[in-house]
Amino acid sequence: MGNQKWKKYWQVLTSNNIGLFGLILLMIFLLIAILAPFLAPFDPTDRVGAPFTKPNSQFLLGTNDVGQDILSELLYGTRISLLIGVIAAFISILLGCLVGIVSGYYGGKVDALLMRLVDLVLVIPFLPLMILLAAFIGPSFWNIVLVISLISWASPARVIRSQVLTLKTKGYVEAAKSIGTNISVVLSRHILPGVIPIALSQFVLAASHSILIEASLSFLGLGDPFTKSWGTILYYAQARGAFLTDAWIWWVLPPGLLITTLVIGFAFTGYSLEEILNPRLRKER
Repeated sequence: MGNQKWKKYWQVLTSNNIGLFGLILLMIFLLIAILAPFLAPFDPTDRVGAPFTKPNSQFLLGTNDVGQDILSELLYGTRISLLIGVIAAFISILLGCLVGIVSGYYGGKVDALLMRLVDLVLVIPFLPLMILLAAFIGPSFWNIVLVISLISWASPARVIRSQVLTLKTKGYVEAAKSIGTNISVVLSRHILPGVIPIALSQFVLAASHSILIEASLSFLGLGDPFTKSWGTILYYAQARGAFLTDAWIWWVLPPGLLITTLVIGFAFTGYSLEEILNPRLRKER
């Protein structure tokens, strides 16, 4: 029965033009990330040309200020940006599910305490909190993932809690609880199956937000300077005079367009999943 439900979700998602377009974009970026070593014409850390070389037949997107091939940087940067977005989204959704399930299922003082914590995280201005945490923890791959996770779990937690509050009033859940079924069994058999689809749609949206946050932090100089993400490419471009020359056309514009396109792919897929999982959002066909 569960397989039939997921098969139906997949059929509805792929029949939705927006969702299908989002999935295609995500698959393209995933292939680029996997095949980056084969697609990149040069090692992104090697100096292969003169600084600020304009795009030509050898360097399709030109070179940066030290002569590194920008196309190769972008292809390898797909791996880092996509990896940070997915890992950070997974951790934030995991934390959100834990808080949301515990809060919604137990209620009472536990619910009040956890929801006040969620409110506190949500009410703090996002940008100052993000910059403060990143500056305090320090720049590295895993520190950036930690910062993004710490500021992104609260919103999914609220959504998951709402779903749990709805599920625990269902007759089959009440019946299981009334006969003394172990809490772990109730959660695993009756609550989690109803939470996972919502968590999946939240994960897709969280991944798009995580990619934007990583790019923002890296652009501000708070990312890992030793990794080739799209955000660090933008940081070095603005720090080394790309905006003062014509180099911004091939050094700044491509990573900006890639970030936008990948976020659109995640956003379209996430919104389509929400429409599938929430009948009130579906349009009559």
